[in-house]
Amino acid sequence: MGINPKNMFEYIKTASKFKNPILAEIKIRSPIKGDLLRNRDPIDILKEYERAGAVGISYITEKNIFGGDIRLFKKICKSSNLPVLRKDFITDKKEIELTADYGASAILLIARLLKDKTGEFVDYSFDNGLEPLVEIHSTDDVLFLRDTKTRMVGINNRDILRMETDDGDVSLSENLANYLKNEFVSKKSKDYLVVSESGIKNVEYLRKVLKIADAALIGTAFMESDDTEHFVKSFVFDGLNKTCVIE
Repeated sequence: MGINPKNMFEYIKTASKFKNPILAEIKIRSPIKGDLLRNRDPIDILKEYERAGAVGISYITEKNIFGGDIRLFKKICKSSNLPVLRKDFITDKKEIELTADYGASAILLIARLLKDKTGEFVDYSFDNGLEPLVEIHSTDDVLFLRDTKTRMVGINNRDILRMETDDGDVSLSENLANYLKNEFVSKKSKDYLVVSESGIKNVEYLRKVLKIADAALIGTAFMESDDTEHFVKSFVFDGLNKTCVIE
């Protein structure tokens, strides 16, 4: 269909016409659940995600809490034709440069962490060929999106600054989405995408978030599955009559 699969923004928009846009996360460790990898090869999981029809891959590079490894991230970027998102607590522009050098397509920027520097980091991400996914968790965070070039907004249903140890669920996406659209999206003339992140445990939750969001990012539920490919595919094609491969 003539789209560049490394362009996360465009790929999600196009793929959503044929399937549920799912960003599948390779998550090594959870602060609550502990070890999620369970002696598996992360690249094998990557390939299962691809076969299942995910629109993108997410990987957390933070080491101490989430068990991330920047070298594995580089390998994931090289091993996949899908757009790859780097998740971490980015506060240094050098990390944006490194992310781009490793072949990523997108980078997570946490608005409540960057605050007034959010717009500056968004611009620098674009300058380095990366799509910034700017994450919010409260109405206060939306203020930092104003007057920025943000095209992808992530609503994290859990508090990442509490290392996801809170009991977040998709109700936060439901409650925050309308406020977000009134205070930020309605003031923008260009396209935008909203991504609901975390706490999406089953297809019932997925159906809820896709009523108010354009895509969903799911990690723990996928990593806990004993039949990853089949389980992810049940999310990707839920409610659809047929599968479709985008070329």
